[in-house]
Amino acid sequence: MVFIIAEIGINHNGSISIAKKLIDVAKEAGCDAVKFQKRTVEAVYTKDVLDSYRESPWGNTNRDQKNGLEFSLNDFKKIDVYSKKKKIKWFVSCWDIKSQIKMRQFKTKHNKVASAMLVHKKLLEIIARERKYTFISTGMSTMKQIEVAVKIFRKNKCPFELMHSHSTYPMPLTEANLKLIPVLKKKFRCKVGYSGHEKEAYEVCIPAVILGAASIERHITLDRSMYGSDQASSLEPSGINRLVRNIRNMELILGDGKKRV
Repeated sequence: MVFIIAEIGINHNGSISIAKKLIDVAKEAGCDAVKFQKRTVEAVYTKDVLDSYRESPWGNTNRDQKNGLEFSLNDFKKIDVYSKKKKIKWFVSCWDIKSQIKMRQFKTKHNKVASAMLVHKKLLEIIARERKYTFISTGMSTMKQIEVAVKIFRKNKCPFELMHSHSTYPMPLTEANLKLIPVLKKKFRCKVGYSGHEKEAYEVCIPAVILGAASIERHITLDRSMYGSDQASSLEPSGINRLVRNIRNMELILGDGKKRV
């Protein structure tokens, strides 16, 4: 079956209450897992970027905004308890080594390499040594860079799956390039999923499944008009419900490829 990931990311806007509601949405839709993001803000961004002006609900600098969106370890403890209560898997994409090491305490079953982090070789080594099944987004990488990442995971005997992706939020349909999915599968001899950032719910994910995507990841939100850079390319509750239903129907339609009379 296609593994369906509801990407909560930073759409919780720093609120545990919103995060729990989004976990509920994913569970009720039939998603297999929810995913969050974790950063050490001072390690990921330069001081100049953090000091620059940016209006947000938390203040007038990028630092205020980034810190306002960031969950603490105590927050993730609450997420861990709530996800277990709801019986849905959860995991994170860490954007720096410090965060990756800190998040080990939760013993989640999966890891995720964000598109921007695929070229961070030291981080890839740290992740690969954990030997958890890892989803690797390829949205900002060349084929050569993907090849280097794959070698790191194979060297460490860490199971992985590439994810075809496009890192524009939202993604223009003309740049989806789904025919790359079978190309990646053939070249790297591994499973390939699809991580989408388009506005449309079905026009990309369904053909991705037809082309062999082993996983689908889509951002979810309570309301696309909420504050946040990812909200516009996210699915509201009705959208993720329809998407999961359509993927499951598509699996039935595709069948197993065995000839029967």
